[in-house]
Amino acid sequence: MSLKFETKLDFFIFFIIIIKIIFILSAIGHLVLSHSVSSTAKKIDPKLVYWKERMEFIFIISMSILLVYHFKPGKNKIIGEETSLLFFLFGWILIFTSKWSLFFKEASWYKQLVSSFK
Repeated sequence: MSLKFETKLDFFIFFIIIIKIIFILSAIGHLVLSHSVSSTAKKIDPKLVYWKERMEFIFIISMSILLVYHFKPGKNKIIGEETSLLFFLFGWILIFTSKWSLFFKEASWYKQLVSSFK
């Protein structure tokens, strides 16, 4: 498998791969630092958890968009119509049931935006 970067889909898949790599690195860093007792580890670990949670959210949303795009009804596919519809609906279910509050309500930019309107 090789990405040729000819379409927007190629760039989107590359974006998903980069997000997953960042997620894996932050998860491994959190795992290592959570067992450390140093003061530096206690400062860095919450930041790794923060980025791990955000990267997980972005990954789930990105994969959901990919499912919706790839399995939209009416496209000719190798798999059956019913299976295609189930993957399409699964993508939408993942989008609707994601932790949107993690991404918006807890974000510092969102808090600043809301406080500016008060």
